[in-house]
Amino acid sequence: KNCNHKGLGIYYLLSAFIFGISGTLISVLIRIELYSSGNRIISPENQNFYNVSITLHGLLMIFFLVMPGLFGGFGNYFVVIFQGSPEVVYPRVNNFSILILFLSYLLLMLSLISEFGGGTGWTLYPPLSTSFMSLSPSSTGNLIFGLLVSGISSLLTSINFWTTILNLRSYCLTLKTMPLFPWALLITAAMLLLTLPILTGALLMVLADLHSNTLLFDPVFGGDPVLYQHLFWFFGHPEVYILIIPAFGVISITISGISQKIIFGNQSMIFAMSCISLLGSVVWGHHMYTVGLETDTRAYFSGVTILISLPTGTKIFNWLSTYLGNPPLLQLRTSSSLFALLFLLMFTIGGSTGVILGNAAVDLALHDTYYVVAHFHFVLSLGAVIAIFSGVIFNGEKILGSKSLLPSPSSRNSLYHLVSTFVGILLTFSPMHFLGFNVMPRRIPDFPISYSK
Repeated sequence: KNCNHKGLGIYYLLSAFIFGISGTLISVLIRIELYSSGNRIISPENQNFYNVSITLHGLLMIFFLVMPGLFGGFGNYFVVIFQGSPEVVYPRVNNFSILILFLSYLLLMLSLISEFGGGTGWTLYPPLSTSFMSLSPSSTGNLIFGLLVSGISSLLTSINFWTTILNLRSYCLTLKTMPLFPWALLITAAMLLLTLPILTGALLMVLADLHSNTLLFDPVFGGDPVLYQHLFWFFGHPEVYILIIPAFGVISITISGISQKIIFGNQSMIFAMSCISLLGSVVWGHHMYTVGLETDTRAYFSGVTILISLPTGTKIFNWLSTYLGNPPLLQLRTSSSLFALLFLLMFTIGGSTGVILGNAAVDLALHDTYYVVAHFHFVLSLGAVIAIFSGVIFNGEKILGSKSLLPSPSSRNSLYHLVSTFVGILLTFSPMHFLGFNVMPRRIPDFPISYSK
């Protein structure tokens, strides 16, 4: 019955927290298994369970922690406030979006207990996800239905934000003077509306191969598994920016609030976000360098991928410039401001490794190694998730209306949280760069003892 945008924003944040805990617990299983070589908690008879853990961890963190937290949670709560409108355009549709998110989560969890679990990886590549090789057609089907329902939820939210930002702004607020956070959501909603239908089509084709005897992706009968990769990554790469652009908006709120001034170069920040989204939608092929793309195509994807670093660098320097002119202690007195600075540092490191991987010649050697895992975890674990922490700590009192429910940004507990997050994630993901350079393959539950030294 609650269609209020603030209530729904809080529900999104709480559900993202719950979903995130389940995704984190699954990742703990992965880390325990990889603590040393040999079988530890996964028996040699059930190696598929490791693949099931990888699959669910990826899907839960992307579609059930970061997207509901940043896009659904902060988006619903703040976008209406920032533009002075009374409510989103379709409040009941907004309510429906969060209700079907729980259905989507249940379908994903159902895949864990039906047959052997869907051990396809979060990308659901055929032929592993189709009848040709699938260990568990029913659990893979549950995964796909869960993602389809989640996609409907995201699509409805995107339509809501798009129409709200364009049609319900305060009469004196133009697109030129609109704050960065509504801009971030407008760009994110546009990318979702463009790419989600492509993912839906690809998943329905996999579902048809799995249960309806079609042969769209079976090379034995003239199908093409590489077609699925093109369709998936046309959604999958913009999805990275769909996750991080709302984080840019949240970090802009935090840095602007701490510095007590508008973000430096406001217009260039809007232009940079627009360029990132546009370029990010046409570089899907850099995930597929090893499938046999010809040299010219690889050169194009390499060039445009590296080009994305220019608008991203613009944003980093604008955020840093916003801090200039303030006393140094003002920046460092609260954990939310430290989280914002940590976001800038880690996002820069993750983006730099992305430029390295964007080079086709390097990627051929590093593809499917732990270097790739380190890269996207620095951008997402240390980027999007830290943006959520920064936003919750900085805006917690405004959202909950009480100082007692959350630690204050300057409290000792929130600083302990900051330090433990920083140290824990660095210790987890930094070594993966070196493992990747030693060509340690990912998604394998065991490794030679030489990697331990």
